[in-house]
This record gives sequence, structure tokens and C-alpha cells, in this order.
Amino acid sequence: KYIKTFIHETWLKRYGSPPSAEVITLMWSFIVSIYSIGGLLGSSSAGYLAVRFGRKKAMLFANIPALLGAALMGLSRLCGSFEMIIAGRLFSGVCGGLAQNIHLMYAGECAPRKLRGLIAITASTSIAAGKFIGFALGLREVLGVEALWPILLAANAIPALVQLLTLPFFPDSPRYLLIDKKDKEGCI
Repeated sequence: KYIKTFIHETWLKRYGSPPSAEVITLMWSFIVSIYSIGGLLGSSSAGYLAVRFGRKKAMLFANIPALLGAALMGLSRLCGSFEMIIAGRLFSGVCGGLAQNIHLMYAGECAPRKLRGLIAITASTSIAAGKFIGFALGLREVLGVEALWPILLAANAIPALVQLLTLPFFPDSPRYLLIDKKDKEGCI
């Protein structure tokens, strides 16, 4: 309801007349659904990026749209632009599509044979943990109030920054090094 109110107020300031309920519903629908379109774009390009740059570099690259999306959504109220929320959700979806696919490749290829199944479920476990944390942060007692909703929308920058700071210390995927880069010594 806070974002719908923000759309209403922004529209009123820009155009001098209140938007119709249909316009607010349309803008809200864009905000909700554009994430899936971004996810489709990210998923479609994940294979190419993983082969071209390697799994690790592709996962590092996925942080760029995540941070851009978080910045757009976090600054949307300050800038008075609900379109920034739409663009931010699109970039967040691109990151989600990339990360979901590349993480599975990277984790499966780096894991020892006996632990591959356990390591492969880290993606779904992380998604479930992320949803739980998002719901918890969205409570009225935490960030789910009118003054703090931009911070809630920008909170996805935290895991992106953690990955950006820690992932460079991880090894490249052995499969990528051997098959794509022809680097047998690096693979070993």
C-alpha cells in the first residue's frame, strides 16, 4: 500500500490531477511482473556468460545489476520516480536469473563428488532463507513502515556486496578451467 500511495502522490505532483485506480493498478502490476521478465533475460544469458567468462566471473558480473537495482529502488522516493522501482525490479530480476543458474553450475562443478547433492541444494536453501529474511524485514516492527520501505527495497544490496567482497577469494570452476580454458594445471 505504501508503494501505491507513492505512485499516487508522484503522479499528482507531476500532472496536477490524481491518477485513476486503473493507472495505479497498471503501475503496480509492472512493478510486480517486471522482475520475472528480468529473470527471463538473466536466465537466457547465464549459459553464454558462464562459458565466455567463467562461472566465478559471471557470478561477480551478476552483482552489477543487483547493486544497480538496489540503488534505483532505494533512491526512488528521494528522486520522486516510481519508474525507478520498475527499472530496479527489472535489474534485480536479471541478477536473480543469472545467479540462480550460474550458482548451480559453479557449486556443482567445484564440489567433491560425495558432496555434490548436498552442495546443489544450497541454491534452494538460500532462496528459502532469503524469502524468510525478506518477510521478516518487511514486518511493521522492522522496515515495513512508510518511512523505511525504500530501505527494504534496497536491502538486496547487502548479499550482493558480501558476494562481491568474498567471491574473488574462491577458486575458478575446475570444469571451466579444463574444458573451456584448456588449463589442465589450473584444473588440478
